[in-house]
Amino acid sequence: MDRRSLILNAARNLTLERGVVPSLNSTASAAGVSKGGLIHHFPSRAALVQGLAIGALEELDVAMLAASMEGRAAEAWLRLSVPTGDDVALFRALAVAHRAVESPGDDVAAAAQEAGSRWEAMIQKETGDIARARVIRLVGDGLAANVITGIEPAPTPAQLDALIDALIPKPGGASRQ
Repeated sequence: MDRRSLILNAARNLTLERGVVPSLNSTASAAGVSKGGLIHHFPSRAALVQGLAIGALEELDVAMLAASMEGRAAEAWLRLSVPTGDDVALFRALAVAHRAVESPGDDVAAAAQEAGSRWEAMIQKETGDIARARVIRLVGDGLAANVITGIEPAPTPAQLDALIDALIPKPGGASRQ
């Protein structure tokens, strides 16, 4: 593992343990690098937050590309939009840290917009319908936001299957349930 990845992994683990994005000192210590070594890759806490957020986007991108190649981008997007376990805690901490240390229109927002457009294009290619693709992407965004903010609990598997069936009808009317 390269040093940058080692630092991000340590920051992610500390974020999950503490519920907040850690300080640079804590991150350097947990990664086993000097503060200077950390600052070489992440000159500020804001840069560390960006690194964690971009890493999360890259993980989603890999999953969406794989799903798209299998012809299931729409379903995958909806399932990926329901964070569970550690992802809920990580996304909550990133949201708080992002607002606290970043200005609107930063690199993370731009990267998220680009990724959302890519994922929506994958869904549109699969569904053949620009409006349906947009609705599916926005429903996924809403699912994620509701779970991360605690507005609603994550849907049960049966509820998620029913939502997917409503948004992405299978040929012949078959159900996923």
